[in-house]
Amino acid sequence: GERAVAVLPAGVVTDSPRFGYRGVLLDVGRHYFPVAYLKQFIDMLALHNMNTFHWHLTEDQGWRIEIKKYPRLTEVGSHRKETITDWETKKMDGQPYDGYYTQDEVREIIAYAAERYITVIPEIDLPGHMLAALASYPELGCTGGPYEVATSWGVFPDVLCAGNKNSLQFVKDVLTEIMELFPSTYIHIGGDECPKVRWEKCPKCQAMIRREGIKAEPGHTAENQLQTWFMTQVEKFINDNGRRMIGWDEVLEGGLTPDATIMSWRGMQGGIKAVKQQHEVIMTPISHLYFSNPRILKLQGLETVMRVYHFEPVPEALSVDEQKYVIGAQVGVWTEWIKDSSRLEYVVLPRLAAAAEICWTNSGRKEPEHFLERLPHMLDLYQMAGYEYRRDIYNPYIEIKKLSADSAEVNCRTFDHMPVYYTIDGMEPDGKALQYQKPFRIGKGTIIKVVAEREGIRGEVQTVEY
Repeated sequence: GERAVAVLPAGVVTDSPRFGYRGVLLDVGRHYFPVAYLKQFIDMLALHNMNTFHWHLTEDQGWRIEIKKYPRLTEVGSHRKETITDWETKKMDGQPYDGYYTQDEVREIIAYAAERYITVIPEIDLPGHMLAALASYPELGCTGGPYEVATSWGVFPDVLCAGNKNSLQFVKDVLTEIMELFPSTYIHIGGDECPKVRWEKCPKCQAMIRREGIKAEPGHTAENQLQTWFMTQVEKFINDNGRRMIGWDEVLEGGLTPDATIMSWRGMQGGIKAVKQQHEVIMTPISHLYFSNPRILKLQGLETVMRVYHFEPVPEALSVDEQKYVIGAQVGVWTEWIKDSSRLEYVVLPRLAAAAEICWTNSGRKEPEHFLERLPHMLDLYQMAGYEYRRDIYNPYIEIKKLSADSAEVNCRTFDHMPVYYTIDGMEPDGKALQYQKPFRIGKGTIIKVVAEREGIRGEVQTVEY
């Protein structure tokens, strides 16, 4: 038969990413995602040239990784008796919930990611967010328990007892198995949201403070310094094993551990502070890059994507020399309210395309119009891959300009020049309705319904009353 011949113009493409660290965090502690689905998720990262999968494996609501030396972590710690379904009413679903990854499954995920040039960084969050571990081994807490795996979200007073010698041994044992499994240079040990109320009253913690000569300093209580002491021991252990530690920006609270890389999530300030102390920083502020942030999820349409696109990970406050300490940016997907893959994809796509661009393109070279021209192709790829994504990206932007007391002009735009249909009689618009060609006039009291649609793809109907 005829052979199709493709003609490719000769040329050299020179392209390199702005940041060496381009990450996405997925929290599997609140809700567990099976191995087969994690592979699809990793494919999604690869599609966007992200090179790091930050796997948040342990939480108050569930311990999700098998540790051979401490079998109860998964026998007890991977189960919770039910899950909160409504923040206002505190209603529970009454359904037991569980799930964890065996070490073989972890190896399978790491290998799958590596084939796609993605490094998997494990996170064991400590000394806070440890209720699932305490429920499994109550002797590691200040009060001795009993503890139960959390069924609602938030920050809990019961944390790892820093004064108990066994706590540090427990952490070292767990991290030993983690480092045997994960080849990544970086090991994430959390360090966020660790209340000190138990430590203040715990005789073992107070004895440790005295024994180590830990002193309060201006702005830092002795208990804050105890956390720094504890994290420094953990970091030394990680470094002795030829690895490097990452912690959340709270790790800064008692002065800094020597060599840690900081993930700045509470804003940019933690990152700036860490850079000033010559620490590497990964920017992941809740305000722009936490894709599960409910306040930001309320934004509609194109605004959700452009808010991410216009985010600048390197703060202006930094000098040229200091800027090199910002080694990357990361998207955070926390799963308190995300229990299935379609919701997960809805919060991630298409914003991940904007995040990919922040990580890849130098700030001076970003072109919003060019990005929007390329976006429809990405959306087509999502369709092909069977990924869900936010359909309100297609919603037309509707502008109503008042002409007189009782008439106005309606102007509609979509980012990808998709055909727009409208009705002014209150009926639902579809492909048979009037097609928008140019601005039109309406009288007072008119209800306009607008939708964008092309073969197989339809946005959401928007209603505007004048």
